[in-house]
Amino acid sequence: AQTDDNVISALRSTCLAISASNILGIVGPALSREAKFIADFAETVRIPVTSYAATNPDLSDRNSYSIFYRTVPSDKVAAMAIAQLFTRFNWTLCIIVYQNDEYGSGGLKALSETFKNNGVIVTQMIAFDIMTLTIQGALKSSLLSSSSRIVLLWAEANYASVILQYALQYEIVGPRFTWILSSNVPLSSFNQSFNQNLVGI
Repeated sequence: AQTDDNVISALRSTCLAISASNILGIVGPALSREAKFIADFAETVRIPVTSYAATNPDLSDRNSYSIFYRTVPSDKVAAMAIAQLFTRFNWTLCIIVYQNDEYGSGGLKALSETFKNNGVIVTQMIAFDIMTLTIQGALKSSLLSSSSRIVLLWAEANYASVILQYALQYEIVGPRFTWILSSNVPLSSFNQSFNQNLVGI
C-alpha cells in the first residue's frame, strides 16, 4: 500500500494488511521516518520487515530491530565516503544543512561521528523543517559568517531542491560555496539563469 509520506498512514496500512491476511513479512516502507514506526510495530507482532530504501543508522541496532532488514546500506556508509572526499581535498571544516526527520537526524548523527573520527569540524548544523518547508535560522548570515565554504546538504531530493532554491535566492552557492548533496537533484530542474551559480554542486 502507498503511504503518502505519512507515518500514521503507513501504520494504518500495515495494520489493515496484517489483519486481513496471513502475512509472512513486510516489504517497505521506503522512508526512514516511516520504517522506524513500522519496524517497532512489526517487532511486537514478530513479522520481519525489509525496507528497500530506509537508510537511518539506528535501524541497524539488532537489539531494537532484530527482525528489520534492508537492501540498501546504512547512512554510515555514505558518511564514510563523504569523509574520504574531505580527506582527498584536505577539507577540515563544513556546515551541515539537514532535514528535521529520521533521515536527516540519522544522517547528521552518522556524519558527526565519522567527521569527528576523521578530524573534520562541523562549524554549524542548520535544520530544514519538512513540515513548513523553511530553514530554521538565518541561512544566509549563517553561511556568510562561517569560516567554512563547504556546505553538506543531507536531505531527500524533493527537500534538497527547496533548500537549493533558498540558497540560489540568497546567492550562497557557487562559486563562493561548494555544496555536497546526499541525494540526486537534477540541476535541470532549476531556472537556466542560475546555471553559473550551480557550479560547485
